[in-house]
Amino acid sequence: MIRKGKPSDIETIISMTKACAKTMIANGIYQWNEHYPNPSAFENDIKRDELYVLEINEQVKGTIVISTFMDEEYVPIKWLTKNENNIYIHRLAIHPKLQGKGCAQQLMSFAEQFAIENSYSSIRLDTFSQNKRNQKFYELRGYNRLGDIYFPKQSEFPFHCYELLL
Repeated sequence: MIRKGKPSDIETIISMTKACAKTMIANGIYQWNEHYPNPSAFENDIKRDELYVLEINEQVKGTIVISTFMDEEYVPIKWLTKNENNIYIHRLAIHPKLQGKGCAQQLMSFAEQFAIENSYSSIRLDTFSQNKRNQKFYELRGYNRLGDIYFPKQSEFPFHCYELLL
């Protein structure tokens, strides 16, 4: 079941994203670290009513942020659509024990359906340039790679920006 996230979910989400970070680091992917993601990011997502969680057997096992806010890092990208009616995906995470079982597909299908039902023109996101698995995941879903941005507190390597036209 996918539902809106609530403050009582944050502790579980942080534990899950730390487990994700540990798994990524073990695979040589330095995407998430002690600075990101952090509780305040998820608290802000809840305040903006943009955090969703995937529950399995009444336990949070995945999360996704569906936002209408465009981060300033995205400004230089030459997007396929105007910066007017878009949603942005952030902090997609699935507990490592459930990765590869379709949970991320389920959350992305939910976000894409949300965008269609609310008449958005596109979905935008970024993924780490060193995370080839994520790049393939989005490209197989039809997302177009457009350019690179940097998050210095996360990595010296770029993040690839993607957009899906609806």
